[in-house]
Amino acid sequence: MKLLLVALNAKYIHSNLAVYSLKSYAKEYADYIEIAEFTINQADEEVLRGIYRSKADIVAFSCYIWNISMVKRIINQLKKICPQVKVWLGGPEVSFHAEDFLRQNPAADGIVIGEGEQTFLELVRYYLEENAYLDDIAGLVFAPGARTEADKGAMKIGVNGADKKAPDKTDDKAYIVSTGQRLQISLDSLPFPYEDLLGTSGALSNRIIYYESSRGCPYSCSYCLSSIDKGLRFRDISLVKKELKAFIDHGLAQVKFVDRTFNCSKKHAMEIWSFIREHDNGMTNFHFEISADLLDNEELELLSCLRPGQVQFEIGVQTTNPDSLQAIHRRMDLERLSENVRKLRENNNIHLHLDLIAGLPLEDYASFEKSFNYVYSLKPHQLQLGFLKVLKGSCMEKDSARYGIIYREEPPYEVLYTDCLSFDEMLKLKGICEMVELYFNSGQFSNSIGYLEHFFDSPMKLYEALHSFYEKRGLEGFQHSRIKRYEILLDFFRELMLKFNMSDNLLLKTELFKELLIYDLCLRENLKSRPGFDTKRRNREEIKRLYDSFRSRGSFIHIETFGFDIRAAVLTGELIPKKQAVIFDYDKRDPLSNSAKVDFIDLS
Repeated sequence: MKLLLVALNAKYIHSNLAVYSLKSYAKEYADYIEIAEFTINQADEEVLRGIYRSKADIVAFSCYIWNISMVKRIINQLKKICPQVKVWLGGPEVSFHAEDFLRQNPAADGIVIGEGEQTFLELVRYYLEENAYLDDIAGLVFAPGARTEADKGAMKIGVNGADKKAPDKTDDKAYIVSTGQRLQISLDSLPFPYEDLLGTSGALSNRIIYYESSRGCPYSCSYCLSSIDKGLRFRDISLVKKELKAFIDHGLAQVKFVDRTFNCSKKHAMEIWSFIREHDNGMTNFHFEISADLLDNEELELLSCLRPGQVQFEIGVQTTNPDSLQAIHRRMDLERLSENVRKLRENNNIHLHLDLIAGLPLEDYASFEKSFNYVYSLKPHQLQLGFLKVLKGSCMEKDSARYGIIYREEPPYEVLYTDCLSFDEMLKLKGICEMVELYFNSGQFSNSIGYLEHFFDSPMKLYEALHSFYEKRGLEGFQHSRIKRYEILLDFFRELMLKFNMSDNLLLKTELFKELLIYDLCLRENLKSRPGFDTKRRNREEIKRLYDSFRSRGSFIHIETFGFDIRAAVLTGELIPKKQAVIFDYDKRDPLSNSAKVDFIDLS
């Protein structure tokens, strides 16, 4: 008997904590269990071939909104090829409305609902030892096809006291058994899921490793499934430290905590942040999802001492509209959040990723623009503009009709429009989101975009105009090269000057903007070939003299000369002629932005 745990990850770089946790918890049967990780970017045929060649008797899939469509396709094909194989599913995408899912997807034999470790262990034991009844395993929803031959047709009163009738042989899916929810287990009972992999050379290198030190959330945000789970549990801190030390000792690139609100317990958070500070290996990055309004001065002081780039924070703001916050049952002290984000930003040692959600109840386009501009003013390193997803089982699913939220029926169940936000406006926000990803979150245009902000009433108006320009020029839907993105931004600037009738100093302003683009380009890479828009003649003798002066520092450097005050242009929007050179040092990059260290030399 062989069981295959299948993960269909969003990207190769991701790991799947669920399948590793399930296998480690069922360690007494580890010889019978294998893990296969694929990505949703692979062809169905490739994934199906890998599963088929495993020759597994039972195949279990970890299901989420990003992979469930592919899971459905794969299991349908698998059942046609290997009808005798038992197919089990688990994960948040199938844990709610499980009976409906089984009726609509006859290729699936059963579903593990909710927290799966203990349920999975008992399920494995059931198949390998065949000395129990499926009905006695809490946390399952299944059809008769899931049973072993020894158990088929059995009549028994299960652990939940419900009478089980013999299955209707004419329609397996018409007879579906639900064994009820399982009680939560202690997180301390979970073995370390990556024990075996850390001993395998290169198995986890260059991958994002997901890790949990707590389950549950103290908040009740209606769009989030974590609000359904009652109770908040923490893993014993001594176990957490031991496991984090293993990650650090193996020099892993990134460890991403999946704790829903990592800092909901100050003591727990402080111990972990202190531990990673004391055992820093100079390379491992730790990602935490936090509520910034919970941070106090003691925590901020500790965080200010962390190595630049050692930690990154994802901070969910979602909206600044008080009516929307109340409608989604979200508690947040916005003033304190803003103050703490500004303090974290001033320390310049933690990468800050702030989230907004479009399509929330009671938020129209103008309200969302206020939220966008407010969060943008906090100067995060990344601004994630997401769209409401009405997840199965969430409170938002029940509230959607009340707020006129119309959403896609297929995963990822994303909002189409609401009572307050039309489909046209939603499309406009989609375009703004794309522009933010390209020109803000990429970090490749920070100075040229910073200068452009001076020509608009608000930051969102800039990205709105930029997307309109893309639409008008037919630029959407193409994978433009990085240089092409700079050229597009230059064309946008030229049109902007004409549109605003800014003919005064038009030539000089265009030359300044070209220099800003060159500056942004050089911050990321040593230019081996000049972009087509760069027609400025350079004093080669002067540049050679500067190179000779700075070679002694022993770094990989690049030197550019400019005719305008770059820093003043970005800060004030002013056009100030100033002859200067900039030394770009690529061996001393900013760990947060990956930009080269710069030195300005006044040549006037």
